Amino acid sequence: MTRFDTTHWSVVVRARGESRDARDALGSLCRAYRPPVVAYIRSRGHAADAAEDLAQTFFTRFIEDAYQTVADPARGRFRAFLLTALKRFLINADAEAHALKRGGGVRMDVLAGDAPSGGDWLANSSSPERAFERSWAIAVLDSAMRRLREEAGRAGKGELFDQLHEFLTERPDEADYARAAAALNLRRNTLAVAVHRLRHRLRELVREELSQTTACKDDLDAEIRELRATLPGVV
Repeated sequence: MTRFDTTHWSVVVRARGESRDARDALGSLCRAYRPPVVAYIRSRGHAADAAEDLAQTFFTRFIEDAYQTVADPARGRFRAFLLTALKRFLINADAEAHALKRGGGVRMDVLAGDAPSGGDWLANSSSPERAFERSWAIAVLDSAMRRLREEAGRAGKGELFDQLHEFLTERPDEADYARAAAALNLRRNTLAVAVHRLRHRLRELVREELSQTTACKDDLDAEIRELRATLPGVV
């Protein structure tokens, strides 16, 4: 068994029934990656409150209606599947809103068949997608950073992390190093080694986070490349 056999997304993709483990894994992924969904909806012109409401409805349907049952294991990146599902959800939500305005009250089946042709403006818009990709990358980085903070705390290095965490995503200058070295009572070289080790561990944790949303090494490598392109110089 490879490590990709038991990632959250791999469990979800393989689930075609009412597996509690799969639903829990899917729920965990949805909670972790709510920010990019809200960012995408906001970029489509919705106000903050409306975007939150739409995101809540989207994730409720995503989990309760078992969207993962139509996922293609050959394209096993959760990020891509989530964005496709979101686009179709918003197309249908827009159609429902227009139907209600006309007094029709017709509900459309989310993800049933192809997206309506009238949704081409959404699929071809790059700006909301850029907002989604950036927010996704930040969510991955934030999750990895939280895990790194927890590891440091368990190792009795919480103060070290608190002083150095800002150096992990932005290169510090000499004044920054001097300030942190003085606060921690460490030599400059010792501090540099600590930063290097924390950065290395952060990259490992980012990779682990991404592995939870992919089903094979090729997908993982692609996600890492795209995250680095979105947040250059960070990981």
